[in-house]
Amino acid sequence: MDSIKKLLDHEVSLRNCEKELCLEKPDPLMVARRYKDEHISLICALYAYGNANLIVKFLSSLDFSLLEESEEKIKKELEHFYYRFQTPFDVSESFILIKRLKEIDSLEQIFLRGYRSEESVIEGIYAILEVVDSLLKRRTHGLDFLFGKIDKRGKSKGVSPFKRWNMFLRWMVREDCLDMGLWKNVSKSHLIIPLDTHTFKISQKLGLLNRKTYDLHSALLLSEKLKEFDRDDPIKYDFALYRIGQEKINLT
Repeated sequence: MDSIKKLLDHEVSLRNCEKELCLEKPDPLMVARRYKDEHISLICALYAYGNANLIVKFLSSLDFSLLEESEEKIKKELEHFYYRFQTPFDVSESFILIKRLKEIDSLEQIFLRGYRSEESVIEGIYAILEVVDSLLKRRTHGLDFLFGKIDKRGKSKGVSPFKRWNMFLRWMVREDCLDMGLWKNVSKSHLIIPLDTHTFKISQKLGLLNRKTYDLHSALLLSEKLKEFDRDDPIKYDFALYRIGQEKINLT
């Protein structure tokens, strides 16, 4: 494992710079960093699925000042916007939901209501989702996919890894040349890796993860494994693992 740690530490050092977020290397974080706002960042994270170029193109087309406007204006201005599984209704409704969340409290404070009980980021995510559920007037496939659902079974096996939510938390909690560190009351050591297909496959290839199922349990196992390399900040390796997979870097 020493050689793997050395490899990953090198990649972390190499990629911890703003040039990693550019048009040649598109990432939704480059849009979120323009605003450095938790609510806009959440929108950027939730729509971060699919082709990276298309994600950034869609996010760059959005007028985030609409979060300060009336719900009627949001509906009118976004009536022709759509993204993959999200219809124009879903896009405008996602803005309205974030606007309503903003009027209730900061995302960090809502998150802390769940997180503080067990120092669990999953419980923190659930705390936000419970408020989202209470605000939803109409459920659609697009909105369910975008925000995700609470799983009350109390198990991690077979449960969604909450990739986009955990990526949002990485942006909010960590602070370096990439992540923004807007939240100050959540420990970096409690973060869960935003497991996607790239990090999942590369982690298996490196021997960091032996499990073959892509779910929350695998994300938790990988996060614990990375604590062997840095107990206080294990998720600092996420972006490096993601880029290694995305760029198909030969590790042999």
